[in-house]
Amino acid sequence: MKRTNQLNRREFLAGAAAGAAAVSFPYFVPSGALAARGRGGANERITMAHIGVGGMGGSHLRGMVKRRDKGEVNIAAVCDADENRLANAVKTAGKGVQPYRDYRYILQRKDIDAVVIATPDHWHGVQMVHAAECGKHVYVEKPACCTIEEGKAMVAAAKKNKVSVQVGSQGRSQPEAYLAHRYLVNGNIGHISRVDCFHYPSPEDNNPVPDSAPPPELDWDLWLGPLRWRPYNKRYCHGVFRWVLESGGGQIRDRGAHVMSCAMWWMGADGTGPVTIEATGTAPTKGLWDSAVLMKVTYTFKNPDWTLTWTQMPREQLPSAEKRTGKEPGGRISRPGYGAIYRGDKGEFIHWGGDGGTWAEKKAREWKPSAGAKDVYKSPGHKEDWFKGIKTGAKTIMNIEAAVGVANLCVLGNLSFILGRKLRWDPVKQEIVGDEQARRMMGRPQRHPYHL
Repeated sequence: MKRTNQLNRREFLAGAAAGAAAVSFPYFVPSGALAARGRGGANERITMAHIGVGGMGGSHLRGMVKRRDKGEVNIAAVCDADENRLANAVKTAGKGVQPYRDYRYILQRKDIDAVVIATPDHWHGVQMVHAAECGKHVYVEKPACCTIEEGKAMVAAAKKNKVSVQVGSQGRSQPEAYLAHRYLVNGNIGHISRVDCFHYPSPEDNNPVPDSAPPPELDWDLWLGPLRWRPYNKRYCHGVFRWVLESGGGQIRDRGAHVMSCAMWWMGADGTGPVTIEATGTAPTKGLWDSAVLMKVTYTFKNPDWTLTWTQMPREQLPSAEKRTGKEPGGRISRPGYGAIYRGDKGEFIHWGGDGGTWAEKKAREWKPSAGAKDVYKSPGHKEDWFKGIKTGAKTIMNIEAAVGVANLCVLGNLSFILGRKLRWDPVKQEIVGDEQARRMMGRPQRHPYHL
């Protein structure tokens, strides 16, 4: 497959958002057809590009192709550092979609309104910030960021450039998430003082393999991007990057970003944060993967006072899943290994999943609101909510501020685990307090030229 416009990796196109020289690309809609944010244009279809098209990125692309075929969007470009994945994406997207290996060329295209970023976690912050600086609306996979400093940069970039950002914790937009949220805010289990999130352990690399040359289809330097250089090892990618603290962060940064997203949303805690974080756990004993296998993190919130916990436990200790059939509206619970228990002074409530599948306990599904009951926001769908944000300026259900708040929970839990001690956190300044070593770990160097 022909690659187009590969960029010299040592020549980062600094200042693309500030008017770098236009590159001659085939445009798919006239520049400005979407018009200004919040106002209708001659062409209401949003022109999309997809950055990262394997795994979840491939799923996003297939979904967007269906939307394009219904006349809802245009798809102009796809991008990946893996030639095989890029070739599959071109085949999926069809004629007229331009392939790129380097995302920075996509950001220069003035005909592209929005990007979907589904690269590994260590790329999220850099690519989202660069896209915002180039005026692109962004859908970026969770977790939002790998470090506290990245999260601050993401929030600032979205605000300064007035772009709509949706982060892929789609559990908030699921139909049963709405039912659970409505059930809880109406006091059906009373005052909630504790939310206990549960998950099975992270895997261990019990059969390590030696470093090797990267496969010919993979641009290893570009895949690493902002990470420090290291030799290729197939235990780093694809997919398994999740079990390396530097690039993935383990189960807490994967499913934790989903389950704790629901907790922060349903508890009305977006924009707040804990004041202390304390983690314990067990680390792997060999291999490259270094994320916690078993883990317990306790987050203490003040004003209002409540406690959030995240526990990776042996599978046999997980709460039993509700028995459901595929004939029910939400279908059977296909992912019973994670969720959360909400503990109130009048009872308890449990849900399973928290991402693309969110299953609420029967009593919440069957609860009928009485006259005067409180209602909550009912998402039209995670992508639909994002499109509404693009076109009207409305804040998305998993906006970047809320998503960074959740990602910070994951980051802080891992930092406490690594350091082996309790951390104190200022949720207003979003800074670790009274621990200089921990404070230095709020950020990390990023490799030139792939940096903020």
